[in-house]
Amino acid sequence: MTIDLVPGSSGLIDAGGDKKITYFSNKYVLGLTVIAGIGGLLFGYDTGVISGALLYIRDDFKAVDQSSVLQETIVSMALLGAIIGAATGGWINDTHGRKSATLIADVIFAIGSFVMASAPDPYVLIFGRLLVGIGVGIASVTAPMYIAEAAPSEIRGGLVSTNVLMITGGQFLSYLVNHGFTQGPKVSFAYFLLAN
Repeated sequence: MTIDLVPGSSGLIDAGGDKKITYFSNKYVLGLTVIAGIGGLLFGYDTGVISGALLYIRDDFKAVDQSSVLQETIVSMALLGAIIGAATGGWINDTHGRKSATLIADVIFAIGSFVMASAPDPYVLIFGRLLVGIGVGIASVTAPMYIAEAAPSEIRGGLVSTNVLMITGGQFLSYLVNHGFTQGPKVSFAYFLLAN
C-alpha cells in the first residue's frame, strides 16, 4: 500500500517544476525563528553554565562548600523549574497565545536572573534557579510551536530544528564562558551571574 502525497499536505513542494527550498527567502520568518530560538539558547546555556558557576558559589557561600546536598539542589533546581514550566507551558500558550507566553517566559527568566545575582544566601539562589528554570521550561514549549506555526510548510522542519541547534549552541557557549572564567582571575559570584 502506498500513500501519495499531494502538494502542501506535508511539506511537499508543488510537484511540477524545479523548485528549490531556500531558508533565507522570507527574512521575517527567519528573524522570528532566531528570536524564538533564543529560548532554546537560554535553556542550553542555563543547564551548562552551572558547572562552572558552582566553583564560585562554593567560594561565596561556605554552607554550599560544606554540603553536597545544597550543591545538588542548586544544580538541579533549574531542571525542576523547567519541568514545571514545560508542564504549564501548554496551558499558558492556549490561554494567552504564543507571543504572550514568550514574553511571560522572558519576564520570569529575567526576574530569576536578578534574584540569583543578588542572592544573599544559597536558599535565595535556589529560588532564583527555580524561577529561571520555569522561564526556560515555558520557552522550551513555546518556541517550537511558534516557529512551526509561522514557518512555511516546505521549510518548517528545518526551522523548527533551529531550536535544538540553539539548545546545543547554548551549552557550548556556557562551556566557553566557564573556560574563560577559569583562565582569568577569580571574580565574585555576583559578577559571574551578571554575565549570565
